[in-house]
Amino acid sequence: MINNFLTKTSAGLYCQSGDFYLDPKRAVDHALVSHAHGDHAVRTPGTVYCTAPTKSFMQYRFGEKSRATYSIVEYEIPFYIKDVKITYFPAGHILGSAQILLEHNDIRYLYTGDFKVQPDATCEQFCFVECDHLITETTFASPEYNHPEPEEEIRNLLEENKKVIIGAYVLGKSQRISQLISSQFPEFNLFIHPETIVYHRFYEEHGFPTGDWKPYGKVAFERSEKSVYIVPPSYFRRYNHGNALRVFATGWKRSFYSCDRVLQISDHADWPGVLEMVKRTKAKNVYTVHGNGSHLKEYLKDSVEVKIIG
Repeated sequence: MINNFLTKTSAGLYCQSGDFYLDPKRAVDHALVSHAHGDHAVRTPGTVYCTAPTKSFMQYRFGEKSRATYSIVEYEIPFYIKDVKITYFPAGHILGSAQILLEHNDIRYLYTGDFKVQPDATCEQFCFVECDHLITETTFASPEYNHPEPEEEIRNLLEENKKVIIGAYVLGKSQRISQLISSQFPEFNLFIHPETIVYHRFYEEHGFPTGDWKPYGKVAFERSEKSVYIVPPSYFRRYNHGNALRVFATGWKRSFYSCDRVLQISDHADWPGVLEMVKRTKAKNVYTVHGNGSHLKEYLKDSVEVKIIG
């Protein structure tokens, strides 16, 4: 229970005052969805409150089987469900991702969803929001994680290699890497896997260019003197083009997939990012979800009460 306002249930965080769930884990009547990744957005026949890009991604993924009613939310424009005031703010995680601010009885509750404070040209920039109670993800909330600048990671990769296969998630990571490569190394031929192309096009339709790229072709990739191929994780093991370097993009220091090296680019906040966010929200009560909150609890023990609920 969070201040008798939010309750952790088997379906997710539930707000009784508004009768809705935050990023529910199963079908519910009313869902406030922070972003379109599968661990936050599930198929539901109920009403889904989300940004326009999140609606596009969810409708594509669930197709005709989805019976949801979508209510499009604009950033920083409040609306009400019963007597709960709700405002979405950019989370900087992927296109359309949102932090969700709930206000009730003059108390402010901020749910971050997944977020990052690091700049990203392929999504809306993270916005710092003050609150009383903060519910935050802690995926990389450990002092060992201080993510490098993504431009430097791309530069270190392509300055020394001519053919590279990059494993990257189809939504968010691929678009970010595609834009970074195209802007920094336009001389490289950039190839995109068919399953990722549809998400690139969604990004472009919503006003976020993903660079100069083309659909993958085996012959074209192999004949190109300098080439990069971005492929989803499920297909990563299938591609082995002779002398091409096989790289997996992840915020973790080690890849869960067999590869030659890791491209350390994350769409989650690292340790400094989490600490900055907590400081600038001015929250006196912090609740951690989606990760290990023990490091944050120990670090903030003298200034902020931290409870691990996820």
